[in-house]
Amino acid sequence: MRHAAADSSLAYEQVGGWGVKEIVAQLHTARDHWRAARQRSREFAVREFPSREALKEIAESLCGVLFPMRLGPPDLHQEGEDFYVGHTLDKSLNALFQQVQLELGYNRRLHCKEKEGVEADAAAIVKNFARRLPALRNLLDADVEAAYLGDPAARSVDEVLLCYPGILAVIYYRLAHALFVQGVPLVARIISEIAHSSTGIDIHPGAQIGPGFFIDHGTGVVIGETTIIGQRVRLYQAVTLGAKRFTQDEGGALEKGAPRHPILEDEVVVYAGATILGRITIGRGSSIGGNVWLTRSIPPGSHVSQASLQHEPGGAGKISQ
Repeated sequence: MRHAAADSSLAYEQVGGWGVKEIVAQLHTARDHWRAARQRSREFAVREFPSREALKEIAESLCGVLFPMRLGPPDLHQEGEDFYVGHTLDKSLNALFQQVQLELGYNRRLHCKEKEGVEADAAAIVKNFARRLPALRNLLDADVEAAYLGDPAARSVDEVLLCYPGILAVIYYRLAHALFVQGVPLVARIISEIAHSSTGIDIHPGAQIGPGFFIDHGTGVVIGETTIIGQRVRLYQAVTLGAKRFTQDEGGALEKGAPRHPILEDEVVVYAGATILGRITIGRGSSIGGNVWLTRSIPPGSHVSQASLQHEPGGAGKISQ
């Protein structure tokens, strides 16, 4: 009886091998073309970008630091809580320091700037980030409380923290935003995209979101970079807070960073499937019904539904207040 390994070897020989050497050479050429087109030199013998895997481990550890008895290790007791938090935080910040250095160093090389000072700048960023963690925990407590109060199916704040994808996405967003404002947008974006992959909720780390923020169910929610959200705002699944159009410079390239996403004032509720586009303002206390498409500002206390938008010619709508 022939062994499977022998059959596999025979098949390999019959097709003349996989041509690995040729493929490796061709891939090498493709990389050289890409680097030459972007004026990248071959001096980068080591990794030059932050690591997604490293940042995933850092973010998970920081979740444990923020909520040790619920998101920390399963065998943790309250007597060892401070020791765990201190040890894990020190390890996480050291690892984050390495990732921040990679981004800063990459940016210096990309813009042909001196490499000196990268280590000191990275240390300052991580120290400032660490100092913000207590305030970030307070923000997250308000988010968890809002989720508990806003969902009749929630039996406890612990259930919310352990089970709700919207809360996980917000935790990662608040970590990422704290790094984004410190000047490391790539590290921040990687952290937010880790949560996006896990929850289906896409929150750009540049968005500004106030306390008491709740995303119910959550899958398909998109919140753009320049979105501003006030206090005690609630979104449901498949809500998009996006841009209506993208401005271009004289050369036709898209302009980066221009305000192009909505402003939601305090206590706004946006129901499932609604799409709100452009730099418009949704006034305080307003509610936006399911599947509504909205591209103009509305005053405080407004109630917008599909039916109200169909009352006037052209879909301008009569908004109830």
